[in-house]
Amino acid sequence: MPRQLGELEDAVMTRVWQWNRPVTVREVLEDLQQERSIAYTTVMTVMDNLHQKGWVRREVEGRAYRYTAVSTRAAYSAALMNEAWSRSDNPAAALVAFFGMMSPEQREALQAAVSIVQGDVPSDVPADVPADVQREVQGEVEGDEAADGETAQGR
Repeated sequence: MPRQLGELEDAVMTRVWQWNRPVTVREVLEDLQQERSIAYTTVMTVMDNLHQKGWVRREVEGRAYRYTAVSTRAAYSAALMNEAWSRSDNPAAALVAFFGMMSPEQREALQAAVSIVQGDVPSDVPADVPADVQREVQGEVEGDEAADGETAQGR
């Protein structure tokens, strides 16, 4: 099961996910330093830990590594939700409570996601479904099919 990322791990992974390209420790450091005082070695250690945990892969480039996310932020979020849900002694009640916390926009996104996963919607999802939801969900469905359901922790 995936373990929730710590605060600094999440800050690093947020950049890796947002940039969606191979990144160096220096790039992440410089961006993080806009928000907080942090040392190069701290970021390097966090990125090495993320590599050891299977969240990122890395390739040598000169004297440095370039890190790439193994999975998407959406897949990470889904794994956390699945983990929390599976720990419930009453999964149906947990889902009802969760759905009750959702905003109307989140419920709409959920309905679109369920339709896409069930195959009820053609690949060109209706225009009333937000474009970012279409891209995210369709990307996840295609990625899940290609990965046979593996998560970052399971690879």
